[in-house]
Amino acid sequence: MGVGTFHRSSLQAAWLCCLLAAQVHSCPDACTKCSQNNQCEECRAGWMLHNNTCVDVDECDTELGVCPANSYCFNTDGSFQCRDCDSACAGCMGSGPARCRKCASGYTLTGSKCLDIDECSDRVLACHGLDEICTNTEGSFRCDCAEGFIHKDGVCVKKQQPSSPEKGLFEDIQDDEVEVLQQMLFGVVLCALATLAAKGDLVYTSVFMGAVAAMAGYWLSDRGDRLLDSFLKGK
Repeated sequence: MGVGTFHRSSLQAAWLCCLLAAQVHSCPDACTKCSQNNQCEECRAGWMLHNNTCVDVDECDTELGVCPANSYCFNTDGSFQCRDCDSACAGCMGSGPARCRKCASGYTLTGSKCLDIDECSDRVLACHGLDEICTNTEGSFRCDCAEGFIHKDGVCVKKQQPSSPEKGLFEDIQDDEVEVLQQMLFGVVLCALATLAAKGDLVYTSVFMGAVAAMAGYWLSDRGDRLLDSFLKGK
């Protein structure tokens, strides 16, 4: 074995002895003072000495663990915490709806737990408006307006539909309908002229003959256009 190896082995052994000695003579965390044989003589706050050992003090079982209203005491090592009660509780002895001293408003005792009251399924209508819908929430409820209604001054009123400009009398008329109306009007005029021409008035007779000729020309021209269009498409 070389000199270097011997020194390294000696150094490692020395460190190991120091660590063992420190562990043997180390004082537990809860102790502030220990004897030479590692027995605790004094404890930190939140601990008490029992048979040379520091034991945690359960402040929740003493007057030390005082918590505000609607909270409960939770013991920790050397101390305690104040934690909020469940939302279903008005005062509690621990966590959850089964540790309530009393049920909060909107909750009722069902078995051993405080559970939410469904106001919307109650016999008495929670929402008094005819156009309101009841929606249950945790510990309460709300009244929403039915579809097509909005809240206004505390009541539900029907939504106002946007007003549209009024359409004219002939705004929606189709092209073929216009043609029919024109022919009807032209026929009425011809009948009136024929009635007047039957009385022997030369002026009305001439106007009647001219109107008949114009209508015949229009009809023949329209028929001719249709025949020509059909002939071209047939090609």
